[in-house]
Amino acid sequence: MSVEYVVVMTTLPADADGPAFGRAVLNERLAACVNILAPMDSVYRWEGRVEHETERQVIIKTTRDRLNALWDRVRELHPYEVPEFIVLGIADGNEAYLKWVGESTK
Repeated sequence: MSVEYVVVMTTLPADADGPAFGRAVLNERLAACVNILAPMDSVYRWEGRVEHETERQVIIKTTRDRLNALWDRVRELHPYEVPEFIVLGIADGNEAYLKWVGESTK
């Protein structure tokens, strides 16, 4: 396939409006699908201390071509000073699904 497909992971505070976040990137065709998982415990180091918060994992399916615009929009929408933005390349998958991802982000 000529288009590279990726999964982007970020987190949001549990009380953030995850569906609004998802709709924003979908409406701008920056993603084909956004999954907002159930609240989870996150334990992490921040500014020299160990923190514990409730967050939601957000999984975004998109194309490599849309990554820069998606990253810009995530920074605008995200409440964190340093938002998670991890990009995982998709090596293989359902060809029809990946085609849909590409068409949905054009």
